[in-house]
Amino acid sequence: MEGSESTPRERTTGQAGNQEADLKPLMSSKPLHRFIRKEPRILGIVIVIFGCAEILMGFQLASESVNTSCKIYVPFWQGALFLVCGSLSIYTEVHPSKKMVTVCLAMYVVSLLGIIVSVGYRLYCFSSYNFIKYGVINGWHEDLTIDAVDQLIGIEGILFTSSLCVLVLLIFLSAVARLALRSTHTQVIVHCIPGALSDTTSN
Repeated sequence: MEGSESTPRERTTGQAGNQEADLKPLMSSKPLHRFIRKEPRILGIVIVIFGCAEILMGFQLASESVNTSCKIYVPFWQGALFLVCGSLSIYTEVHPSKKMVTVCLAMYVVSLLGIIVSVGYRLYCFSSYNFIKYGVINGWHEDLTIDAVDQLIGIEGILFTSSLCVLVLLIFLSAVARLALRSTHTQVIVHCIPGALSDTTSN
């Protein structure tokens, strides 16, 4: 009969195990984990790829004699912003914390503002390319060819499209990060554990 009775240590260990089992779903439901469940690492890798393409294409545009987006160094600073945002997203999923999510949100907002500037300037560049192409046809720009202008338009078009893709990703990540940081109140959950029955022994 004595072997069937549970000692206070065993009961304490069993209760601790139940508390740990109950703690896991509570931890997964915290607002911070809403950001982690959206797989920011995968989206961060995509943003890093776009950033590398932006910088590499920037070297090609920098060698051109006509007005390109490199005049205000758009491919370089925008590519750097993409690399930072992507790296922070990857790091935050591996090491989640409220501070890192806040830093990510700040960089997302800065990058969104940068994309707005780059999109506006590239639209201006597209209009100038049409004027340059018209000048090449009429012989005003003898140092350029139609193929060279079309190549510039193609490169700027690719970078313009990639900026719009990153814009969508950053808006999504910003919304998720904002929702994760929105609820900062500590939630107290009372979990009632029935007390162990006292063993009665007869003298």
